[in-house]
Amino acid sequence: MKNDRAALPINEQVILVTGAGRGLGAHLARAFLREGGRVVVNYLHSAESARALADEAAGRAIALQADVCDPGQVGAMLDRAREHFGAPVRTVVNNALPAFSFNGDARPHADVLAWDALQQQLEGVLRGALNTTQAALPAMRAAGFGRIINVGTNLFQNPVVPYHDYTAAKAGLLSLTRTLSQDLGPFGITVNMVSGGLLRTTDASAATPEAVFDLIASSTPLRKVTTPAEFADAALFFASPWSRSVTGQNLIVDGGLVKG
Repeated sequence: MKNDRAALPINEQVILVTGAGRGLGAHLARAFLREGGRVVVNYLHSAESARALADEAAGRAIALQADVCDPGQVGAMLDRAREHFGAPVRTVVNNALPAFSFNGDARPHADVLAWDALQQQLEGVLRGALNTTQAALPAMRAAGFGRIINVGTNLFQNPVVPYHDYTAAKAGLLSLTRTLSQDLGPFGITVNMVSGGLLRTTDASAATPEAVFDLIASSTPLRKVTTPAEFADAALFFASPWSRSVTGQNLIVDGGLVKG
């Protein structure tokens, strides 16, 4: 077992951000690029925007299509990234999300919630994270270094809207975060989660009524709704040397709305 406790700065890493063609994923990719990282902009359907994002940092970003639910596609994506950058992926950011609209009025309540909706989220969120982790693991183990950052939600602590399917899948991802941190820690691989609340604004939260944004803002100590860029900045911590002794944690980034 190799574990030299290396702590690579972001500008020496190749970072995979899943679902980075739009929304929060694009902000995450830009944050890592701003810090000098080389970024794999993964997308499924958003080819045009993903390629435009990669073009913003020519030579340091590549847009690659892959369905994270398909382990073969994920493996091929990481192989292509290694070939392109001459180095393997060191940090994986599991952001990809199956189609979802953050509008509580339009979400199914308990009496009509279908298992298919739960299964869709579980497949996309949990299977996707498992596939990317397993694909990146051999190179991380060989180097004695790796960072896995999972995107969660503050709805674990504050389930105020009936996002049953979404929240259940993200809760499973939190559990996987903690068990993986124990399993992979001896190899110098940390696994953490960054959990936001409603962000102002992403494609997924575009359907949220303005009154809901205003209510959340008034309930936070900062009196504002967190932006995707602010959330992305917090995620940088877990890929940086400053977090080298932090693993299995869930950092809530929502302006102080939810405590602990």
